[in-house]
Amino acid sequence: MHGMIEGITAALGASGLILRGGFVFPDDEDAPDGASGAPARSALLVGQAGAAPWPHFLRWREQQPQAVANPLDSWSRQVIGTVAEAFGARAVSPSDKPYLPFQQWAMRAEGLKPSPLGILMHPQYGLWHAYRGALLFEEEIAPPRHGEAIHLCDACAEKPCLKSCPVDAYSTAGFAYQACLAHVRGANGGPCRGGCLDRNACPYGISYRYPPEVQAFHMASFAGA
Repeated sequence: MHGMIEGITAALGASGLILRGGFVFPDDEDAPDGASGAPARSALLVGQAGAAPWPHFLRWREQQPQAVANPLDSWSRQVIGTVAEAFGARAVSPSDKPYLPFQQWAMRAEGLKPSPLGILMHPQYGLWHAYRGALLFEEEIAPPRHGEAIHLCDACAEKPCLKSCPVDAYSTAGFAYQACLAHVRGANGGPCRGGCLDRNACPYGISYRYPPEVQAFHMASFAGA
């Protein structure tokens, strides 16, 4: 199986994506279907660190004959689906319905915990990473090994990520979605349309911070612009 992991890693890497760990479903878990319709035995999560996929995504987008709805999702599905087909897996996406528990899967795969913003805090990438899909196998696959994850938020006393939003959208009570959306869409939302101020205030993983154009793309998607 080691050769399979190396092959998948290389195939994903050609598009700037990476394996984000994985796990084996226990016998008593109601696992989703694999490629043939039998229950999956293993899951390997696929995602990104920083903005490595961005130039690959832009090239793909420029080659499309017409505008594509949810282009980043569409590109991710295509790339991960091609890899899944090559290695006998079923590709699934966080936006598939009915929704699969990707956040829980991610915590299982890498031992991460949520930050105060809800984004999983990574000990190397900080908040600047994402999960784009998963490969489901009907056989047991030994996942890539990760060391024990240190939860950096536990040692962060200042919590600047809860002090930079102009409408205090994030708090210990959760995310005030409507307040955030209204502000981003409003006359005073210009700075936020360039990227979430709370997320940018986090001191960790800044070398992986998404460039301004990537942050603006995600905020425009959020705001429905």
